[in-house]
Amino acid sequence: MNPTTFRIGGDLTVRRLGFGAMQLPTEPAADRATSLAVLRRAVDLGVTLIDTAHMYGGGANEELVAEALHPYRDGLLVTTKVGLARSADSGEWGLDGRPAVLRDQVDLALRRLRTDRIELLQLHRVDPEVPFADQLGTLADLRTEGKIGRVGLSEVAVAELARAREIVDIASVQNRYNLLDREHDAVLDACTAAGIAFLPWRPIVWGGAGEREEVAAVAAELGATATQVALAWLLDRSPVVLPIPGTSRITHLEENVAAAGLTLDADQRRRLTELAPGP
Repeated sequence: MNPTTFRIGGDLTVRRLGFGAMQLPTEPAADRATSLAVLRRAVDLGVTLIDTAHMYGGGANEELVAEALHPYRDGLLVTTKVGLARSADSGEWGLDGRPAVLRDQVDLALRRLRTDRIELLQLHRVDPEVPFADQLGTLADLRTEGKIGRVGLSEVAVAELARAREIVDIASVQNRYNLLDREHDAVLDACTAAGIAFLPWRPIVWGGAGEREEVAAVAAELGATATQVALAWLLDRSPVVLPIPGTSRITHLEENVAAAGLTLDADQRRRLTELAPGP
Protein backbone atom coordinates (compact mmCIF):
# COMPACT_ATOMS: atom_id res chain seq x y z
CA MET A 1 0.00 0.00 0.00
CA ASN A 2 1.48 3.35 -1.02
CA PRO A 3 1.75 6.06 1.63
CA THR A 4 -0.95 8.69 1.25
CA THR A 5 1.06 11.57 2.72
CA PHE A 6 4.54 13.03 2.41
CA ARG A 7 6.52 15.41 4.61
CA ILE A 8 7.99 18.15 2.42
CA GLY A 9 11.32 19.26 3.81
CA GLY A 10 10.90 16.57 6.44
CA ASP A 11 8.31 18.47 8.44
CA LEU A 12 5.46 19.77 6.24
CA THR A 13 2.88 17.02 5.83
CA VAL A 14 0.62 17.05 2.76
CA ARG A 15 -1.54 14.49 1.02
CA ARG A 16 0.38 13.23 -1.97
CA LEU A 17 -2.24 13.94 -4.63
CA GLY A 18 -2.39 17.70 -5.01
CA PHE A 19 -3.97 20.19 -7.40
CA GLY A 20 -2.39 22.42 -10.03
CA ALA A 21 -4.31 25.68 -10.45
CA MET A 22 -2.79 26.74 -13.79
CA GLN A 23 -5.80 25.74 -15.92
CA LEU A 24 -8.33 27.71 -13.90
CA PRO A 25 -9.70 30.73 -15.80
CA THR A 26 -9.95 33.96 -13.84
CA GLU A 27 -12.31 35.70 -16.27
CA PRO A 28 -15.12 36.14 -17.28
CA ALA A 29 -17.26 36.20 -14.15
CA ALA A 30 -19.09 32.92 -14.82
CA ASP A 31 -15.83 31.05 -15.45
CA ARG A 32 -14.26 32.64 -12.39
CA ALA A 33 -17.15 31.43 -10.24
CA THR A 34 -16.58 27.89 -11.53
CA SER A 35 -12.85 28.17 -10.80
CA LEU A 36 -13.57 29.22 -7.23
CA ALA A 37 -15.92 26.26 -6.85
CA VAL A 38 -13.29 23.84 -8.18
CA LEU A 39 -10.68 25.07 -5.70
CA ARG A 40 -13.08 24.84 -2.78
CA ARG A 41 -14.21 21.37 -3.83
CA ALA A 42 -10.59 20.23 -4.03
CA VAL A 43 -10.02 21.20 -0.42
CA ASP A 44 -13.32 19.62 0.62
CA LEU A 45 -12.12 16.39 -1.01
CA GLY A 46 -9.02 16.43 1.18
CA VAL A 47 -6.45 17.99 -1.14
CA THR A 48 -3.84 19.79 0.95
CA LEU A 49 -1.38 20.90 -1.76
CA ILE A 50 -2.35 23.67 -4.20
CA ASP A 51 0.20 24.78 -6.81
CA THR A 52 0.15 28.19 -8.51
CA ALA A 53 2.69 30.64 -9.95
CA HIS A 54 3.38 34.30 -10.67
CA MET A 55 3.32 33.47 -14.39
CA TYR A 56 -0.25 32.16 -14.31
CA GLY A 57 -2.07 35.30 -15.35
CA GLY A 58 0.66 37.57 -14.03
CA GLY A 59 -0.51 36.93 -10.48
CA ALA A 60 -4.23 36.62 -11.26
CA ASN A 61 -4.13 32.91 -10.46
CA GLU A 62 -2.59 33.60 -7.05
CA GLU A 63 -5.39 36.08 -6.35
CA LEU A 64 -7.96 33.50 -7.44
CA VAL A 65 -6.55 30.91 -5.05
CA ALA A 66 -6.67 33.38 -2.18
CA GLU A 67 -10.21 34.45 -2.99
CA ALA A 68 -11.34 30.83 -2.97
CA LEU A 69 -9.45 29.50 0.02
CA HIS A 70 -8.44 32.32 2.38
CA PRO A 71 -8.47 32.07 5.34
CA TYR A 72 -6.61 28.83 4.70
CA ARG A 73 -7.52 25.66 6.54
CA ASP A 74 -4.96 24.20 8.90
CA GLY A 75 -2.64 21.91 6.98
CA LEU A 76 -3.31 23.46 3.57
CA LEU A 77 -0.16 24.29 1.59
CA VAL A 78 -0.34 26.82 -1.23
CA THR A 79 2.93 26.85 -3.15
CA THR A 80 3.85 29.35 -5.83
CA LYS A 81 6.70 29.96 -8.27
CA VAL A 82 8.79 32.97 -9.28
CA GLY A 83 11.49 33.66 -11.85
CA LEU A 84 9.54 34.38 -15.03
CA ALA A 85 8.61 37.93 -16.01
CA ARG A 86 6.69 39.62 -18.81
CA SER A 87 8.59 42.00 -21.07
CA ALA A 88 7.31 45.57 -20.90
CA ASP A 89 8.05 45.94 -24.62
CA SER A 90 6.76 42.71 -26.19
CA GLY A 91 4.45 41.39 -23.50
CA GLU A 92 6.15 38.00 -23.83
CA TRP A 93 7.10 35.91 -20.82
CA GLY A 94 10.77 35.07 -20.32
CA LEU A 95 13.27 33.92 -17.72
CA ASP A 96 14.25 36.55 -15.18
CA GLY A 97 16.17 35.36 -12.16
CA ARG A 98 17.64 38.69 -11.14
CA PRO A 99 17.60 39.00 -7.34
CA ALA A 100 15.52 42.20 -7.39
CA VAL A 101 12.91 40.54 -9.61
CA LEU A 102 12.73 37.43 -7.43
CA ARG A 103 12.30 39.56 -4.33
CA ASP A 104 9.60 41.69 -5.94
CA GLN A 105 7.65 38.64 -7.14
CA VAL A 106 7.80 37.07 -3.69
CA ASP A 107 6.51 40.28 -2.10
CA LEU A 108 3.69 40.43 -4.65
CA ALA A 109 2.84 36.78 -4.00
CA LEU A 110 2.66 37.39 -0.26
CA ARG A 111 0.12 40.16 -0.84
CA ARG A 112 -1.90 38.27 -3.43
CA LEU A 113 -2.02 35.09 -1.36
CA ARG A 114 -2.81 37.14 1.77
CA THR A 115 -0.12 35.53 3.87
CA ASP A 116 3.00 36.54 5.78
CA ARG A 117 5.01 33.52 4.68
CA ILE A 118 5.05 31.19 1.68
CA GLU A 119 5.82 27.78 3.07
CA LEU A 120 7.15 26.43 -0.24
CA LEU A 121 8.50 28.83 -2.87
CA GLN A 122 9.80 27.37 -6.12
CA LEU A 123 12.13 28.86 -8.72
CA HIS A 124 10.07 28.48 -11.89
CA ARG A 125 13.14 28.14 -14.12
CA VAL A 126 16.87 28.66 -13.73
CA ASP A 127 17.90 31.80 -15.64
CA PRO A 128 21.18 31.10 -17.50
CA GLU A 129 21.85 34.84 -17.76
CA VAL A 130 22.05 35.29 -13.99
CA PRO A 131 24.69 33.61 -11.80
CA PHE A 132 23.21 30.44 -10.32
CA ALA A 133 24.47 31.34 -6.85
CA ASP A 134 22.73 34.73 -7.04
CA GLN A 135 19.35 33.15 -7.78
CA LEU A 136 19.57 30.46 -5.12
CA GLY A 137 21.28 32.82 -2.69
CA THR A 138 18.37 35.24 -2.97
CA LEU A 139 15.90 32.49 -2.11
CA ALA A 140 18.11 31.43 0.79
CA ASP A 141 18.10 35.01 2.06
CA LEU A 142 14.32 35.21 1.76
CA ARG A 143 14.07 32.05 3.81
CA THR A 144 16.35 33.52 6.47
CA GLU A 145 14.17 36.64 6.52
CA GLY A 146 11.09 34.49 7.13
CA LYS A 147 9.26 35.37 3.92
CA ILE A 148 9.49 31.79 2.66
CA GLY A 149 9.75 28.54 4.55
CA ARG A 150 11.26 26.13 2.02
CA VAL A 151 12.89 26.39 -1.39
CA GLY A 152 12.00 24.34 -4.46
CA LEU A 153 13.18 24.15 -8.07
CA SER A 154 11.46 23.50 -11.38
CA GLU A 155 12.74 21.96 -14.62
CA VAL A 156 16.23 21.14 -13.41
CA ALA A 157 18.72 18.41 -14.22
CA VAL A 158 20.53 16.25 -11.69
CA ALA A 159 23.66 18.42 -11.81
CA GLU A 160 21.67 21.62 -11.20
CA LEU A 161 19.90 20.00 -8.26
CA ALA A 162 23.25 19.00 -6.76
CA ARG A 163 24.65 22.53 -7.23
CA ALA A 164 21.57 24.08 -5.68
CA ARG A 165 21.81 21.86 -2.62
CA GLU A 166 25.29 23.25 -1.97
CA ILE A 167 23.73 26.70 -1.58
CA VAL A 168 20.40 26.06 0.16
CA ASP A 169 18.31 23.10 1.30
CA ILE A 170 16.01 22.02 -1.52
CA ALA A 171 12.63 20.73 -0.44
CA SER A 172 11.02 20.03 -3.83
CA VAL A 173 11.56 19.66 -7.56
CA GLN A 174 8.82 20.27 -10.12
CA ASN A 175 9.68 18.71 -13.50
CA ARG A 176 7.57 17.49 -16.41
CA TYR A 177 6.95 13.77 -15.88
CA ASN A 178 4.22 11.22 -16.50
CA LEU A 179 3.58 7.61 -17.46
CA LEU A 180 4.57 8.19 -21.08
CA ASP A 181 7.18 10.92 -20.56
CA ARG A 182 10.04 9.86 -18.31
CA GLU A 183 12.80 12.13 -19.51
CA HIS A 184 13.52 13.12 -15.92
CA ASP A 185 13.77 9.61 -14.44
CA ALA A 186 17.27 10.38 -13.17
CA VAL A 187 16.06 13.54 -11.41
CA LEU A 188 13.22 11.62 -9.76
CA ASP A 189 15.67 8.94 -8.64
CA ALA A 190 17.92 11.64 -7.15
CA CYS A 191 14.94 13.14 -5.31
CA THR A 192 13.92 9.72 -4.01
CA ALA A 193 17.40 9.08 -2.67
CA ALA A 194 17.49 12.48 -0.95
CA GLY A 195 13.89 12.51 0.31
CA ILE A 196 13.04 15.55 -1.83
CA ALA A 197 9.43 16.00 -2.95
CA PHE A 198 8.98 15.54 -6.71
CA LEU A 199 5.95 17.37 -8.15
CA PRO A 200 5.40 16.16 -11.73
CA TRP A 201 3.76 18.82 -13.83
CA ARG A 202 1.73 17.61 -16.78
CA PRO A 203 1.19 14.36 -14.84
CA ILE A 204 -1.33 13.17 -17.43
CA VAL A 205 -0.68 12.93 -21.17
CA TRP A 206 -3.73 14.52 -22.74
CA GLY A 207 -5.36 11.69 -24.68
CA GLY A 208 -2.11 9.73 -24.82
CA ALA A 209 -2.59 7.37 -21.90
CA GLY A 210 -6.13 6.46 -22.95
CA GLU A 211 -4.93 5.51 -26.42
CA ARG A 212 -2.50 2.90 -25.09
CA GLU A 213 -3.96 -0.60 -25.12
CA GLU A 214 -2.13 -1.65 -21.95
CA VAL A 215 -3.38 1.37 -20.02
CA ALA A 216 -6.93 0.68 -21.15
CA ALA A 217 -6.58 -2.95 -20.10
CA VAL A 218 -5.36 -2.05 -16.60
CA ALA A 219 -8.14 0.52 -16.30
CA ALA A 220 -10.72 -2.15 -17.17
CA GLU A 221 -9.25 -4.51 -14.58
CA LEU A 222 -9.48 -1.85 -11.88
CA GLY A 223 -12.83 -0.41 -12.94
CA ALA A 224 -11.07 2.91 -13.38
CA THR A 225 -10.30 5.42 -16.12
CA ALA A 226 -7.03 5.73 -18.03
CA THR A 227 -6.39 9.04 -16.28
CA GLN A 228 -6.78 7.42 -12.89
CA VAL A 229 -4.41 4.63 -13.89
CA ALA A 230 -1.79 7.15 -15.01
CA LEU A 231 -2.03 8.97 -11.68
CA ALA A 232 -1.97 5.71 -9.71
CA TRP A 233 1.22 4.72 -11.54
CA LEU A 234 2.84 8.02 -10.54
CA LEU A 235 1.89 7.52 -6.90
CA ASP A 236 3.32 4.01 -7.12
CA ARG A 237 6.53 5.14 -8.86
CA SER A 238 8.13 6.62 -5.72
CA PRO A 239 6.91 7.74 -2.28
CA VAL A 240 8.31 11.24 -2.97
CA VAL A 241 6.03 11.80 -6.00
CA LEU A 242 3.29 14.39 -5.43
CA PRO A 243 1.23 14.68 -8.64
CA ILE A 244 -0.56 18.00 -9.18
CA PRO A 245 -3.15 17.34 -11.90
CA GLY A 246 -5.16 20.39 -12.85
CA THR A 247 -8.63 20.81 -14.28
CA SER A 248 -11.34 23.45 -14.58
CA ARG A 249 -14.16 20.92 -14.08
CA ILE A 250 -15.37 19.47 -10.80
CA THR A 251 -16.17 16.09 -12.39
CA HIS A 252 -12.57 15.74 -13.58
CA LEU A 253 -11.29 16.91 -10.19
CA GLU A 254 -13.29 14.22 -8.43
CA GLU A 255 -12.03 11.61 -10.89
CA ASN A 256 -8.43 12.66 -10.28
CA VAL A 257 -8.70 12.66 -6.49
CA ALA A 258 -10.26 9.19 -6.53
CA ALA A 259 -7.09 7.86 -8.19
CA ALA A 260 -5.37 8.00 -4.81
CA GLY A 261 -7.52 5.05 -3.77
CA LEU A 262 -6.31 2.75 -6.55
CA THR A 263 -3.75 0.02 -5.90
CA LEU A 264 -1.74 -1.54 -8.69
CA ASP A 265 -0.67 -5.15 -8.31
CA ALA A 266 2.82 -6.27 -9.29
CA ASP A 267 1.78 -7.39 -12.76
CA GLN A 268 -0.10 -4.18 -13.51
CA ARG A 269 2.86 -2.12 -12.28
CA ARG A 270 5.23 -4.06 -14.53
CA ARG A 271 3.04 -3.76 -17.61
CA LEU A 272 2.67 -0.01 -17.17
CA THR A 273 6.32 0.59 -16.39
CA GLU A 274 7.38 -1.31 -19.51
CA LEU A 275 5.36 0.96 -21.78
CA ALA A 276 7.46 2.78 -24.34
CA PRO A 277 7.60 6.58 -23.93
CA GLY A 278 5.09 8.59 -25.92
CA PRO A 279 5.97 10.73 -28.94
